[in-house]
Amino acid sequence: MNIPRILLAAGASGSGKTLITCGILQALVNRGKKVASFKCGPDYIDPMFHSRVIGTKSRNLDTFFTDRETTKYLLAENAADCDIAVIEGVMGYYDGVGGITDKASAYDLADTTDTPVIFIVNSRGMSISLAAYVKGFLEYRKNSHIRGVILNQMSPMLYPRMKKLLEEEFGVQVLGYVPKVEDCVIESRHLGLVLPDEIPELKNRLMKLAGVLEKTLDMDGILALAESAEPLEVKENTPDDTWHLPEKVRIGVADDEAFCFFYEDNFRLLRNMGAELVPFSPLHDRNLPDDLDGMLLYGGYPELNGSLLEQNETMRQAVSEAIRDGMPCMAECGGFMYLHEKMEGMDGKYYHMTGVIPGKVYRTPKLTRFGYITLERNHSGEKTDGQEESENLPGQENPCADFFDSCDPGKIQAHEFHYFDSENCGTAFHASKPASTRGWDCMHSEKRLLAGFPHLYYYGNPCIPETFLEKCLEYKRERENIRN
Repeated sequence: MNIPRILLAAGASGSGKTLITCGILQALVNRGKKVASFKCGPDYIDPMFHSRVIGTKSRNLDTFFTDRETTKYLLAENAADCDIAVIEGVMGYYDGVGGITDKASAYDLADTTDTPVIFIVNSRGMSISLAAYVKGFLEYRKNSHIRGVILNQMSPMLYPRMKKLLEEEFGVQVLGYVPKVEDCVIESRHLGLVLPDEIPELKNRLMKLAGVLEKTLDMDGILALAESAEPLEVKENTPDDTWHLPEKVRIGVADDEAFCFFYEDNFRLLRNMGAELVPFSPLHDRNLPDDLDGMLLYGGYPELNGSLLEQNETMRQAVSEAIRDGMPCMAECGGFMYLHEKMEGMDGKYYHMTGVIPGKVYRTPKLTRFGYITLERNHSGEKTDGQEESENLPGQENPCADFFDSCDPGKIQAHEFHYFDSENCGTAFHASKPASTRGWDCMHSEKRLLAGFPHLYYYGNPCIPETFLEKCLEYKRERENIRN
């Protein structure tokens, strides 16, 4: 497939790639281009920012979660109806899993998808040393995929000389510079949840930034570089062709200010497998949607909305009763927190939640657990060192039942990032940090409930959505038999 595409990378975090990526995306949209944007890695915030503020179709690509063929398929499918795909890198270009490999790095993604890379250099405080810096990244791997360079925080006076030097020394195309534009800066607070009253301010900043970049970057050269990308080879047998339900099921998806961390490709796979997704708001709706066969509670910011979640007593009761009555549910991170008896809010107060999981969730002074993990089941009641007996969850009539009773998921690649912890994290799985000896037990895996802090990416392990949807269909037929 011919997919015009580029990947924007940098030597380190804080080099300006997010700001420049957003500015380029806005400039392309202003030119009337239909743009697909992607974020390298598991981050939820940048895709949310791209889609809600800039208006591009935005997805994640992550080579820790998915193998090479699946990664290429997701790029091709999500960019198929667009004029150009723009991928934002993560951290330093070669920085990958465990801090000692390039696995799941921006380089790994560029290599997997054979995407031309534009290397963003924070030029502040450098002149000819730029050449040594760029040379190192060009030569660290035999095929670095770096085809272009953008010089950030570069003086307009110095730029022509630096462009001539880099192009003559290395044959790499220098595609422009970005001057210091303080009134266009997107501060870190903007990369959290984008609230409606912030969007006009951000939109105005991005429009101004796009105007600057149209003058200082070679936008036509960037488009030409994207067009030069080799055709993307994708296998005919796709992940969406493997498994389908014999009939539709209705899945309620919590979606509001408190629950907003979604991988759009998770939704894509669920729909392709036979799910109808029905959004609802634990904050604002009084009850669950009618005739649901299952429920998904993803992450977000419940800690910022503790009071409102507690006040919506009818919804808390509806969620609790549905799960206790056997409705299948998967909950992760913020959704997992919502299932507890109590949750500490950012204001330090404790609020009543649904009470499905005994115990409370409390705030910690720093990131409790973060980064990639591999989950493996603790089989047959075996316990790892320090693991205590876990209490059976209400409504799970068979204490020996396990969520994966019909499908062994094997190793599950996942991700954690949270400042909160639980008195009852669960013990069904053991989480291991890649390239490390660190690990911990986590997750509740009951007959029809899978809940814990880890975030899951379904294309990386389709056994997860398959098992969930099978349980939803089973629940649907049980209710139909009762009605008949």
